[in-house]
This record gives sequence, structure tokens and C-alpha cells, in this order.
Amino acid sequence: MSNTKVVATKATFPLPEGYEFKRHLGSGAYGTVVACTNTKTGEDVAVKRISKVFDRKILTKRTLREIKLLRHFAGHENITCVFDIFKLGEGTDFNEVYMVQELMEADLHQIIRSRQKLTNSHFQYFIYQILRGLKYIHSAQVRRPGARA
Repeated sequence: MSNTKVVATKATFPLPEGYEFKRHLGSGAYGTVVACTNTKTGEDVAVKRISKVFDRKILTKRTLREIKLLRHFAGHENITCVFDIFKLGEGTDFNEVYMVQELMEADLHQIIRSRQKLTNSHFQYFIYQILRGLKYIHSAQVRRPGARA
């Protein structure tokens, strides 16, 4: 699989063939997210690179848990979906996992911190969306690991 390398926040970010870099979206403790275009479908997507997946057991568990949960909840409009998961590297010689996800142009944090005037109707709609997603998760019997039912 040939890939393109882009620079996102001082880190080389390899992309597989078929994805064109648009812009850096963010970085956190576990990875980096960039906006890309799927050149085959023309769809804008987010590509999340989770680094050092196998360096610590807890990181491996968190990554696996995130993948399993997002795949499990595919199709609900209030939960982001995963289109594809891939690795770059040959055989078992890899330490990064890439997830292609639905691109969200803004997240709740960005909206709240923006200078946009937010009304009670805005907040009610945000809470409504959060509760719909949470209800769906609870109806699927998802619990914290080790929690009792």
C-alpha cells in the first residue's frame, strides 16, 4: 500500500493511497486527527492516528475498546461512525492504528468556546443530542469494565 506523508503538528503523518490531506484537526494524548478527502468517493473524512498502541497494555486496551464500541454503535446519528481501520507497515511490525471516521466540522467544545451567541434553544438541542446518544448506548447494555449490571 503506497502512502502520502503529510506534516501535522511537527509529526510525519503517513496516509494510505486514496486519501488526500486537507488540514490538521487536533492532537491529544493518544493521537492526531486530520481532515482528508477520500479520493475514490469524494467524501470528506477524519483520519485518526493512534500512536504507540502497543507500548503500554492500557493503551492497547483503550484502543481496542474504542474500536469495538464505535463499530458496535455504527449507524446511530448521534454517535460518530468508523468507516475503516487500517495499519501501515508489514506483517505484525506496526505500532500505530488508523481509523477513518465521519468528519465533524465542529465539536461541542469548539461551539461553546466560539464567540457565537448561544441561546437556551441551542443548549437544549445539545443536551437532547447527548441524551439520545447516551440512551442508545445504555439500551445496548454497555457498562464500564468491571461494573455490575
